[in-house]
Amino acid sequence: MSVTLTENAAKRVQSFLAKRGGVGLRVAVKTSGCSGMAYAIEFADVEAKDDLRFESRGVTLLIDPRSLPYLDGTELDFVREGLSEGFKFNNPNVKNQCGCGESFAV
Repeated sequence: MSVTLTENAAKRVQSFLAKRGGVGLRVAVKTSGCSGMAYAIEFADVEAKDDLRFESRGVTLLIDPRSLPYLDGTELDFVREGLSEGFKFNNPNVKNQCGCGESFAV
């Protein structure tokens, strides 16, 4: 089981961590939205005792055990589309996604 970053995402996360500090990026799923689940992403200042730790392109990714089955195989990218930019989850487990793109189902 694993979660990875693209080169663009890794550079972006490394840039933020260099400015703010922290041990890595925490990635999770939560119950939300019309399709049932939504991604949660935040910078981690400490590693929780039950966090699963992955390394991708020099970045530490921390994932709680409950979220990993939903995120397994996911590649996190950082994209710019027009005037918008942000992280994009390329998750092979997604079976359905809401129209706004904020939530998904597996």
